[in-house]
Amino acid sequence: MARKITVGGAQLGPIQRADSRKIIVQRLIDLMEKAHRRGCKLVVFPELALTTFFPRWYAEDISEMDIYFERAMPSAETQPLFDTAQELGIGFYLGYAELFEDNSGTLHRFNSAVLVDQTGTIVGKYRKVHLPGHKEYDASLTRQHLEKRYFEPGDLGFPVWRSMGGVMGMCICNDRRWSETWRVMGMQGVELVMLGYNTPTGNQHSGPRGSLEPPHQRMFHNHLSIQAGAYQNATWAVAVAKAGVEDGHELMGGSCIVSPQGEIVAQASTVEDELIVADCDLDLCNFGKSTIFNFAAHRRPEHYKIITEQTGATPPSED
Repeated sequence: MARKITVGGAQLGPIQRADSRKIIVQRLIDLMEKAHRRGCKLVVFPELALTTFFPRWYAEDISEMDIYFERAMPSAETQPLFDTAQELGIGFYLGYAELFEDNSGTLHRFNSAVLVDQTGTIVGKYRKVHLPGHKEYDASLTRQHLEKRYFEPGDLGFPVWRSMGGVMGMCICNDRRWSETWRVMGMQGVELVMLGYNTPTGNQHSGPRGSLEPPHQRMFHNHLSIQAGAYQNATWAVAVAKAGVEDGHELMGGSCIVSPQGEIVAQASTVEDELIVADCDLDLCNFGKSTIFNFAAHRRPEHYKIITEQTGATPPSED
């Protein structure tokens, strides 16, 4: 018997620095209502869906960027989104900047996402593990990417949750490029991975006019990572962008929904607010999980220790 869930990928066009939370949340609600009209029971929003991508700017005092962080989820400003979800009976994934105060009073900053079920209840939280970019201002780069300055690496690992009829997982942006992200969730039987991203069309390290990695290759790598991760772990994947020219900086679109066979079944065609939809039969994951990617039958972890025992590569000696 099929376990189908109709999923919407709610791509956002650019969010400018001057845009208020109220305006942004209303855009999210508009997309959620559109998703409901199209029969969706789950909608996926992008990374940092409540703000512009502020890590492109340098501040000596990182607390200057706290205006872009959420101290609570839901907050007074985001509560209408949760209320709408409960009213419509639709779950959602939301990426945001999280300001967390621990029991000792120390503040921590994470690039986070929450999964909310169809009752408007938070099921789980994920904090981005693979932070790209750099920590200090670098005048040699064509643009700054300061996630390592404003965020700590996530401390929750890659958990999955039983929710909305399936096994759900989350990751964020650069996580999609790392096979370990997908495999850790795959080892927990994940059936649908949600991820939001804010990815520039150009790589700040790629030289004049993006000569080392032009925009078409950037999009190819974006989709390649998602399709490979989905196929190699027999899971659905819903990857959703914040796109367009944001405060003078261009972000790629390409939001997509990918099947457990690695095929793109829905893809955005604009860099604006746009909804893509697919009927995701979670039982389609069973074929891959029981055949070529039957982990219990075929994995050989005794040969994989190098993956967790070191970070940098160690080529053989030239001697």
